[in-house]
Amino acid sequence: MPGQLPQDRPDLVTRVYKAKQRDMMDLLSKGKHFGEVAAYVHVTEFQKRGLPHEHILLIMKTNSKLASPDDYDRVISAEIPDKEKHPVLHDLVVKHMLHGPCGELKKSCPCMIEGQCRFHYPRDFCDATQQGKDSYPIYRRRDDGRGVRIRGANLDNRWVVPYNPSLLMRYNCHINVEACSSIKAVKYLFKYIYKGHDRTSFAFEQDIINDGGIINEIRQYRDARYVSPPEAIYRIFGFKMFGVSPSVLQLQLHLPNMHTIAFKAGENLEDVVARPSSSRSMLTEYFEMNRRNPQAQKLLYREFPEHYRWIAGKKKWQKRRNNRSQIGRLVYAHPAEGERYYLRVLLYVMFEVPLLLMI
Repeated sequence: MPGQLPQDRPDLVTRVYKAKQRDMMDLLSKGKHFGEVAAYVHVTEFQKRGLPHEHILLIMKTNSKLASPDDYDRVISAEIPDKEKHPVLHDLVVKHMLHGPCGELKKSCPCMIEGQCRFHYPRDFCDATQQGKDSYPIYRRRDDGRGVRIRGANLDNRWVVPYNPSLLMRYNCHINVEACSSIKAVKYLFKYIYKGHDRTSFAFEQDIINDGGIINEIRQYRDARYVSPPEAIYRIFGFKMFGVSPSVLQLQLHLPNMHTIAFKAGENLEDVVARPSSSRSMLTEYFEMNRRNPQAQKLLYREFPEHYRWIAGKKKWQKRRNNRSQIGRLVYAHPAEGERYYLRVLLYVMFEVPLLLMI
């Protein structure tokens, strides 16, 4: 309504963001914007100021991987466009994709840590894109004289955050696009995606000293996190906070009669144990399928979700009727756990065991 600001309508902010996020994921995965996608994972986060943002990691198929500096330049740009040739793109880059000013131009910028920008801006000029060492590529940033005055400072190509021109034109918002050119960068991204919510520790001043005059550090500090209005609306609407394709199924690993059983509070434990379903688990049903179905004997435990679907409500494996599949991943077992660890090893090399015994 007239006079309202985005913070007045978190429901509209959330719906518009989710619509754009769905459209972008369809464009990247189904529309093959960067090529054929083999797998992807994305997660929604909410900044401390409240606005949502998305972290998306695409794993491309072999024929679509970015393998050379020319491939990087085809997809990613880190320069201010020519205002005469591309006026709309130029304005969008100036509006959304310029970092800073920080460093010597503004030492009070939030990105400054111990006198240095934690995002390493301004970057150095570079005449051609280069393959970085154990990091992201070093993108082309030519000293072509282009620059703009923004936020009280003159900024040039050294301050441009890498972007994809077509995505920037389509969605009219800040979209940082990077090529993950090393295993170090991929590991960092996975850690960043799964790091969880931002949390904070704060103190209640009145609780610092109790009646006896002794500082109680347990009572003094509270571990909590801030939930902004857009995040609250996001959860009320039931929007998914993350997505992964193909999906990953965590496979149970346990010794006989040592699997987990879920039950409701107040239930009689003897009745719970007496249920037929209480004796079944993913692992026991995998062995049962191997006993009854000769075709299942050709599959390792970790390969089972690719051909069979786990029905959690009925606790049984069901043959897949379509081409969709899951990636099976056995839970971790430490070598110190003894038999459980060796069971995990056997499940990984079960086909080779008879051969080894014959030798």
